[in-house]
Amino acid sequence: MHDVLTKAYYWIVAELTTLLGFGLAIVFVAYLLRQKRSPASTLAWLLVIVLAPYVGVPLYILFGGRKMIRMAARKAPVYVGTAQRSSPSIDSDTERLLRSYGVPEARAGNHVAIMETGEESYARLMELIDEARSTIYITTFILGDDEVGRALISALARKAERGVLVRLLLDDVGSWWLRRKRLAPLTRAGGRVAYFMPMLHLPFRGRANLRNHRKLAVADGRWALAGGMNLTSAYMGPLPDHQRWRDLSIVVEGPAVEDLEWLFRSDWKFATGENVPAGRRRAAMGNPEALRPPVQPSSGGTTVQVVASGPDVDGDPLFESLLSLIFFARKRIWIVTPYFVPDDMLVRALVLAVRRGVDVRLIVPWKSNHPIADLAREGYIRELYEAGTEILLYRPTMLHAKAVLFDDRLTIIGSPNMDNRSLFLNYEVALYVFALDRVAEVARWIEQLAAGCTYYEPKRGGTREIAENVLRLFAPLL
Repeated sequence: MHDVLTKAYYWIVAELTTLLGFGLAIVFVAYLLRQKRSPASTLAWLLVIVLAPYVGVPLYILFGGRKMIRMAARKAPVYVGTAQRSSPSIDSDTERLLRSYGVPEARAGNHVAIMETGEESYARLMELIDEARSTIYITTFILGDDEVGRALISALARKAERGVLVRLLLDDVGSWWLRRKRLAPLTRAGGRVAYFMPMLHLPFRGRANLRNHRKLAVADGRWALAGGMNLTSAYMGPLPDHQRWRDLSIVVEGPAVEDLEWLFRSDWKFATGENVPAGRRRAAMGNPEALRPPVQPSSGGTTVQVVASGPDVDGDPLFESLLSLIFFARKRIWIVTPYFVPDDMLVRALVLAVRRGVDVRLIVPWKSNHPIADLAREGYIRELYEAGTEILLYRPTMLHAKAVLFDDRLTIIGSPNMDNRSLFLNYEVALYVFALDRVAEVARWIEQLAAGCTYYEPKRGGTREIAENVLRLFAPLL
């Protein structure tokens, strides 16, 4: 009798567990189908949830939300009320497309400098901090617990002691391993540190997916450094290091800094509830001359448009502008990215560009720091290769730079990788630089990268191609 009851118990438990699993799967499949996702992303989540509901449902709860309504609604949209500031400074289809999403217009009259090495970026960042007189606002994905991180905290603490308003915003996932005691000198000096979307917080839903991947440093509302570099010795430092990752950053002085600073202020408000003042207005409390723009538009300079993306932006202006630019390119499209796991539509647009005779070049690291991303990229790279794209694998060290060059008129530098997470999930920012001389400078830098590359050759074999195509089904989940 005991054996019969035991068997009946296990049978009932197994049946109920199975029914519960399929019930949860049905609920989350219905929810998934209501979201505005790409077909590839929808299919990938459907496969995981249906085939392995006990794994797929928890993963979806933690990572599945794209622009989750409740979580995203807590952060004010960054572009509300900014679409119609003035007449456009340039006649550009791209600028008009971006403005239709509320992205601020391209700003003329900026001074722009491209930082091609970690040593240059480190020196310029420390210089910006040292010269700041009113405010220093910094946001980064990773702050290293190393000599670079410690030097940065010490420099910020010195400025805070002198009355400069210092605010440092870190992503809680990216800077998870940073020991909090490292930040004590800054907080004791009067600066403030905050973490974007802390993981140790209830409810957990979606927090792992809503990451702030933006990298910005803004001083006095006049100067800004942006790009792909995190604040750690793997990316930058005072001395050359042959093992340092290859990356790119950009320093801007001029009207575009206002848009970058506004982005930080919006992120800081969301993370802390504190409204921080614009740098130039705070400086003007004791010096009205500080309100004068650092660079007058009439003096010429470079035209720059600041393009943010993420849950705090309506629609997908970054992705859709890239897609539009690919379709309208006539001479060349050169892409440098550490991770290439894009949307299928973007890959198809690049294939069509090659067939139109456009010089399409893709440079990625030979091996990145994420082996899964390297495996997932193979199917996409193979498709581009077979269409005639020149694909180069950078070998000297890890390549972490993010840059795209279109014809002779536009280069894009910023924090987004060419993958689904950057294009559709993370909080990101990119600078669209409309200037012939800067395009030429970035083109020269890409040619230098190419000297350290080998040409991609696909590994043959039917089994491998099948495995690549299967992995490509799940690539949108990465």
